[in-house]
Amino acid sequence: MAIEFAQSPRSTIGLEWEIAIVDRATGELASVADRVLEVLDARSAGGRHPFITSELLTNTVELVTGVHTTVAGAVADLEGQIAEVRAVIDELGEYELVCSGSHPFSQWYDQHLTDKPRYHKLIDRTRWWGRNMMIWGIHVHVGIDERDKALPILDGLLAYLPHLQALSASSPFWAGVDTGYASNRALMFQQLPTAGLPYPLADWAAYERYVDDLVRTGVIEDHSEVRWDIRPSPKWGTVEVRVCDGVSTAAEIAAIGALVQCLVEWMSTRLDEGETLPVLQPWYVRENKWRAARYGLEAEVITDVAGTERLVTDDLRDLLTTLAPVADRLGCAVELQQVRQTLDGGASYQRQLRVAEAAGNDLRAVVAHLARELRDGVDETPPGASAR
Repeated sequence: MAIEFAQSPRSTIGLEWEIAIVDRATGELASVADRVLEVLDARSAGGRHPFITSELLTNTVELVTGVHTTVAGAVADLEGQIAEVRAVIDELGEYELVCSGSHPFSQWYDQHLTDKPRYHKLIDRTRWWGRNMMIWGIHVHVGIDERDKALPILDGLLAYLPHLQALSASSPFWAGVDTGYASNRALMFQQLPTAGLPYPLADWAAYERYVDDLVRTGVIEDHSEVRWDIRPSPKWGTVEVRVCDGVSTAAEIAAIGALVQCLVEWMSTRLDEGETLPVLQPWYVRENKWRAARYGLEAEVITDVAGTERLVTDDLRDLLTTLAPVADRLGCAVELQQVRQTLDGGASYQRQLRVAEAAGNDLRAVVAHLARELRDGVDETPPGASAR
């Protein structure tokens, strides 16, 4: 099966941001995305919004940017879209917007499926696991200038998968339970067929054979249903990083977007110079994913083929120094350095846990906190609360 890889300007960036709608009074998820999208479509030329779309569940809208040369441009695109959604939400008067990897306490059986054939097919096949996909994430696309770079860059990025997962981790609660994980979403999502870590594939022809195998056996209909944590996106000519939990501020999505853009450009340049990118053993990659999901920014990760272990925050700080010249070249130095704000002030899972502790474990306070962050940016630590 031949799979065309589209032409894409090198290291351009696109972002996707999944946003949940909640009831302002109760904090519960609210299945009103169809109403919101109906208004947005009516206000758009051609009767359909070009960038804001539905998702699996009717409590969610997805914001999708155009192609941008800078992180700042992509984030401004998202901010404009979220302002459009918020205008409709505020007119309805009963709802708020939040983003995190999971909702703190809503239940799967109260949620409604978006009425599209592909979603019905997914749920019919995956049943309980599929119905439990009350998860939200961000996706980062970065343009690849040559098709045959896509898989080597994907393999190289796997060494930094735990860094990205730890930075974005925002799903410590699931259906009212403190899971003990920084990112419970990471382990839930990989239960779906074709989701989770990618397989080691030698070249593009091996990827085409992999997709052909799945299509012939009825697992998928086309390559877009390969839902790896990091995957090639042939339609757009990009590598797409999908491992991150949803984040609740534009500053955080800017920081993560800059980190991914810089990593891809750094690796692309090394390939141009004839270097072979280092690739971790698959068993190390799997262990790193689990450690980042469990411990977040407190994880010790395996950093090389020799099995060297480092605290992920220490490795991230050194990585920011390594990538600084790349960020200067790409015009995202400010956004890349915002990673330090998360390292210094804590990731979303840590902030949520602090809010829950200060509120006597009333998880409605966590939802209100997430709504405030999406409107106003990161809150200060609640007085008297201690980080977990």
